Amino acid sequence: MAYTASVLSYMLQNLTKPVVLTGSQMPIDNLLTDARNNLYTAFSAVDCRIPGVSIAFDHKLIRGCRAVKVRASGFSAFESINSHYVGRVTAMGLELDETMLPRITGPARFLPQASRQVFLLKLTPGVDPSIFDVLVDLGYRGIVIEAFGLGGMHFLHRNPGRGIRGAVDRGVSVVVCSQCLYDSSNLNVYQVGKKLLEMGVIQGGDMTTEAAMTLSLIHI
Repeated sequence: MAYTASVLSYMLQNLTKPVVLTGSQMPIDNLLTDARNNLYTAFSAVDCRIPGVSIAFDHKLIRGCRAVKVRASGFSAFESINSHYVGRVTAMGLELDETMLPRITGPARFLPQASRQVFLLKLTPGVDPSIFDVLVDLGYRGIVIEAFGLGGMHFLHRNPGRGIRGAVDRGVSVVVCSQCLYDSSNLNVYQVGKKLLEMGVIQGGDMTTEAAMTLSLIHI
């Protein structure tokens, strides 16, 4: 759902109407299901005409490009990463944070084309740099890398920088995000990150992996 909400956020630009995704952790016919409350939250968002794409879950409303699933069975399945909730359901009703509403900068646009040639790579110690050559040879036009911490990589042994430079030189867009769920990648802090910027990689900042991945699908 997080990937779907994120890609819809980029496909449906300057949307003035509400598009709300929801689901449940338990079947709707179960006495203790969360499905009904999640539907009520979604209906409230539609009734309030909250623009843009969002996810309604566990009495919260989350912007589509900020949602990440963080629990497999708990009712608080989705979190809003590096961003406030659009709204919360309390005893006073649906309380909105209007600063989280998307800004409308022009007429609504639909971008229907999305590439399937984007690969997500979680960096691990000792990854073989030749993997980047393999990905390019397979036809991938974009690579999203989940790097360490602020965006760091190992550069002394099995240096992935060589593969990244080769991919960029061959016209592949390479985006570097952080494996850390919260806070932002910042490639300007350490020498390793600065080397990556010199190679031409794109800094993911505080975007979620889902957002970086789906934005790449739309714009490559």
